[in-house]
Amino acid sequence: MGRFRFATNVRGRRQALGLSQEALADAADLHRTYIGSIERAERNVSIDNMERIALALGMDLIDLLRQA
Repeated sequence: MGRFRFATNVRGRRQALGLSQEALADAADLHRTYIGSIERAERNVSIDNMERIALALGMDLIDLLRQA
């Protein structure tokens, strides 16, 4: 369930900020297709990459793990 929650929260925050997957990927120094697969909950994401995404979204990681 955590992977799906993270995916949903990343997608929601990214869209709320008006960012494309590519813009988020650039800000987090990750590949665009990797961001897409995270948002589809297809990947188990390392804690390091979760932190990079959170920082790129201007959030604390814990907030991306909370149930909406």
